[in-house]
Amino acid sequence: MAAPFAEGGGGGGGVAVMPGPVNPIDASTQSKTCLKHSALKSPILIFLFFHKAIKSELDGLHRAAVAFATNLGGGGDINKLLERYHFFRAIYKHHCNAEDEVIFPALDIRVKNIARTYSLEHEGESVLFDQLFELLNSSMRNEESYRRELASCTGALQTSISQHMSKEEEQVFPLLIEKFSFEEQASLVWQFLCSIPVNMMAEFLPWLSSSISSDEHQDMRKCLCKIIPKEKLLQQVIFAWMEGVKVSDKSCEDNLEHRCQRWFSCACESSRSSKRKYVELSYDLTDSSMSCPIDEIMLWHNAIKRELNDIAEAARKIQLSGDFSDLSAFNKRLQFIAEVCIFHSIAEDKVIFPAVDVELSFAQEHAEEEIQFDKLRCLIESIQSAGANSSTAEFYAKLCSQADLIMASIQKHFRNEEVQVLPLARRHFSPKRQRELLYQSLCVMPLKLIECVLPWLVGSLSEEEARSFLQNIYMAAPASDSALVTLFAGWACKGHSRNVCLSSRAIGCCPAKTLAASKELKEDIKQPFCACTCKSSADEKLMLVQEDEADDERRPVKRGNSMLLEDCDACSGAKSVNTPSLSRSNQSCCVPGLGVSSSNLGSSLAAAKSLRSLSFSPSAPSLNSSLFNWETDLSSADIGCASRPIDNIFKFHKAIRKDLEYLDSESGKLNDCNETFLRQFTGRFRLLWGLYRAHSNAEDDIVFPALESKETLSNVSHSYTLDHKQEERLFEDISSALSELTELHECLSTDLTGDLTRNSLESCDQNETVRKYNEKATELQGMCKSIRVTLDQHVFREELELWPLFDRHFSVEEQDKIVGRIIGTTGAEVLQSMLPWVTSALTQEEQNTMMDTWKQATKNTMFSEWLNEWWEGPPAPAAAAHKATSESCISLGSDVHESLDHSDHTFKPGWNDIFRMNQNELESEIRKVSRDSTLDPRRKAYLIQNLMTSRWIASQQKSLQARDSEISNGEDLFGCSPSFRDAEKQVFGCEHYKRNCKLRAACCGKLFTCRFCHDKVSDHSMDRKATTEMMCMRCLKVQPVGPVCTTPSCSGLSMAKYYCGICKFFDDERVVYHCPFCNLCRVGRGLGVDFFHCMTCNCCLAKKLVDHKCREKGLETNCPICCDFLFTSSATVRALPCGHFMHSDCFQAYTCSHYICPICSKSLGDMAVYFGMLDALLASEQLPEEYRDRCQEILCNDCDKKGSAPFHWLYHKCGFCGSYNTRVIKVESTNTYCSTSNP
Repeated sequence: MAAPFAEGGGGGGGVAVMPGPVNPIDASTQSKTCLKHSALKSPILIFLFFHKAIKSELDGLHRAAVAFATNLGGGGDINKLLERYHFFRAIYKHHCNAEDEVIFPALDIRVKNIARTYSLEHEGESVLFDQLFELLNSSMRNEESYRRELASCTGALQTSISQHMSKEEEQVFPLLIEKFSFEEQASLVWQFLCSIPVNMMAEFLPWLSSSISSDEHQDMRKCLCKIIPKEKLLQQVIFAWMEGVKVSDKSCEDNLEHRCQRWFSCACESSRSSKRKYVELSYDLTDSSMSCPIDEIMLWHNAIKRELNDIAEAARKIQLSGDFSDLSAFNKRLQFIAEVCIFHSIAEDKVIFPAVDVELSFAQEHAEEEIQFDKLRCLIESIQSAGANSSTAEFYAKLCSQADLIMASIQKHFRNEEVQVLPLARRHFSPKRQRELLYQSLCVMPLKLIECVLPWLVGSLSEEEARSFLQNIYMAAPASDSALVTLFAGWACKGHSRNVCLSSRAIGCCPAKTLAASKELKEDIKQPFCACTCKSSADEKLMLVQEDEADDERRPVKRGNSMLLEDCDACSGAKSVNTPSLSRSNQSCCVPGLGVSSSNLGSSLAAAKSLRSLSFSPSAPSLNSSLFNWETDLSSADIGCASRPIDNIFKFHKAIRKDLEYLDSESGKLNDCNETFLRQFTGRFRLLWGLYRAHSNAEDDIVFPALESKETLSNVSHSYTLDHKQEERLFEDISSALSELTELHECLSTDLTGDLTRNSLESCDQNETVRKYNEKATELQGMCKSIRVTLDQHVFREELELWPLFDRHFSVEEQDKIVGRIIGTTGAEVLQSMLPWVTSALTQEEQNTMMDTWKQATKNTMFSEWLNEWWEGPPAPAAAAHKATSESCISLGSDVHESLDHSDHTFKPGWNDIFRMNQNELESEIRKVSRDSTLDPRRKAYLIQNLMTSRWIASQQKSLQARDSEISNGEDLFGCSPSFRDAEKQVFGCEHYKRNCKLRAACCGKLFTCRFCHDKVSDHSMDRKATTEMMCMRCLKVQPVGPVCTTPSCSGLSMAKYYCGICKFFDDERVVYHCPFCNLCRVGRGLGVDFFHCMTCNCCLAKKLVDHKCREKGLETNCPICCDFLFTSSATVRALPCGHFMHSDCFQAYTCSHYICPICSKSLGDMAVYFGMLDALLASEQLPEEYRDRCQEILCNDCDKKGSAPFHWLYHKCGFCGSYNTRVIKVESTNTYCSTSNP
């Protein structure tokens, strides 16, 4: 069988890679319908049964936790709940680690950038479990807050795991079905099962069977029959676990003797004889060479020390020879022994030591050994990566030193255990109990590791020690494990060097042979399963393995007896460590192998990580070494690099976390029935929801597509898009719960303020309302905890996985463009809420950095002008009118304002100062502004223009003030009368706008309905932003400009549906928005809805024009047809394909007779039809003979290429693009050949 994963690729084998390159797929296009296939057609869908059982258990835990919190139905017993928590944690963590070890590495080979996100989610769920158990172990169990917090944490865990599994079903399973054949899927599931520790499988499968319906149980059983290799013994092992057969109360010795009496007796079958020889069972099962079975621990110690000695010696040989070409094999040996040591230490920590003495612990020593193995592996990888450029002498010295250090540490550790632990075990435990502990320790390992470890261990033992070892296994195992023990015995026999059957010598019979013989008689099988038959010779096996390794085309796994010739890579690694101990004879117990290829045994340490984290000792360390993880090398360390433009997008995460913390911590106060707090809490939640929605939409629409556009990053963001959808549903659920809570609070308030005289029925209703309110408040607290946990984990994964990708794959300019696109889809109202919200969570330095980045991205726009106007607010006289609208906007804060660039305020003399200046002083100031390099060119031009016209402006201001002083209380004010848009219906307004007010022009002091009405009858233009007063056309009262009339008689009459406090603009008919980058009001639904602002062109464009051709400040020019200024024009503007702009009406009129841009002469559209007509016209024409062979040199306006074309008075076709939009640059006077090539 071909090994499916390349060296160092990570992950277990068992799946053949399809030949040829795998094309990346768009994960977002996967349909959920493929999940409806039967698990019999797609074995990978057996995980749906696992998910259903997990969700059912989670739901039961959450309901029990809520009952415990509210003390309903006597739900006050924490001990039973604690047992359920421990069991579920063990089940789920082993499930996750088996996925990390088997499923995800296989998927990552076929489809990149999918699996890592789900592994990160597993790590986040592990943190949730740790927090939950920290709460469970606290001393606050009797407090009400503890109970509610426990229910909230359980709900958060349920939400997190349910969302994770839903995403797997939507994204991962369809990919596995599409990219893997039936055989490959079955192999993956089988590897998954073999990666779970044996003792956990014995609990996992019965629990799974009890969590699904009888029909589903039958379907799963049929599916397992196709997944498990076609070996009766392996199927017996799995189905015995699945049925959950209980161990009888009889002693192990009685069980073993009873089983063996039912088996046929046999002896090893001769390799040259086909006749069977039978012997009677006469061996004394109670006889053992060891008086204390617990002393078998020393056999493990000796084997480990012998292996480590060989590794240290091999390191010294490498140092002496200077040849590191075989470091890969050395690395495998080290990885194998590291795995054996770690699982051995876990078995001691979880089984042996707690039984001997609860306070006895070697967790610290075990942790140090793991760290030392980690360092040695890192050193080997450093040597391999450095290669010929490495300082070999220094590396090898470190290699030998580290190997000796590990050896010395483990020897000391083993010696302490043998002195402190074994005497206690011998003294306090009977031989029977000692055997049980040893057997339980062995079952801590997964099947695929046991298959490799048993031959390795037995190969290092004498025949007597091996016989005693197997005998103790048989005596300790329960009756339900008969098939499993047979499997263990057969694997162990493979490691013995002599031509004997250890099983026969240990218990007087060969159970594998007799078991197969009994099935032969019962089922009439023609070729019985033989436990002691002849195997292929070692040379033949080696030839098969070499042939398999040389096969480049990976074939699907075939399950059958051919798998008996396979050994896992760990066995081959151990074989090279101690060749004599693992040499194979021609005759040994031929039990079936698992057929699981482990090209990277270190990946089994995911199970070790799970076991370590489930240790009863709180000080037991977790195995977090990246050494044995298959994930890519993305690291959070990348986040600490130099500031980049894209970092400002991720700074929103800091603000999100701050508000999430508030919701989580303050939700516990909702039970107090405080109306003010409930209103404040609801407002804070809705602010977070709205801003998070804007943030997630920006990621989905801009950031993630930018990532996906890079070929190497395909599929990297789809999981996060699914997160956004799930989180939006969580927000909706919380919103609904808050609405219900508000209604219940209103009912309670009505009851409390009503008549105090109540009958008993009304009192019961009030009590029921209080109960519902408390239940809803408790539910809401759990939902707030869930949304905090979900979003915390989401943003953490984004920062860990996606953030570093921008630094690796995007230039600073590309990041600036992404930031600009995000800002360009954010409306003014959102910015007014978002900026204070974000900056409140940042330090002063972070605020300055963020604002600098925003200013850089918006340098071509009016953003700074808008920001200053919004921050500084309206002039003092209008303060009262703006009070209503300003209350909804949070102040930006002095920190942000101080961080802005004040270069615009370099020169702003007052009008009085200008009026007192003479001509020379005025010219001096103009030259000073002209020389100021810090000013923006546009700002500089504006200042110079105003200075040059300042004397006239100052005189106008002075005359206006004089005129205003003559007007008494506005009685004689010009235009102090209402105007109508529809006189018949008495609709206020003018021919341009529908509104209920007139504006008082700051320039002339007169009242006009709009600026167009003013400009129509005046010799100057009205600056609407300078407007400070308005007149209500109902009461004719002149008052500060604002959205409503302040006169009491008008009762807050609205001046228009839309009001902009910056532009002083009112409109009662159209949908209008204020663009903070144009700093003008535009017609449309808003930025990010139907328009976006292009930071390069500095104009608002329809979202369908996102891929337009940019021209810097392209809209800040006059229309090439009517010469009106386009940027502030109220007429519709059209973007041309070349990047220029003109009015839509002008475009319609111009294109009646022209098809080229009046500025750059590019074609204004697809002219293929017109050019085809010209082709037909020229083909039908015949030039005079003297012009037929003449050519003309032309320049194409569309493709900008020079070429030659046949002579014609009007039409010349470009030979490159076929366009007739050309111009003649030279006429050939002589007859030449017309060529279209560049001259």
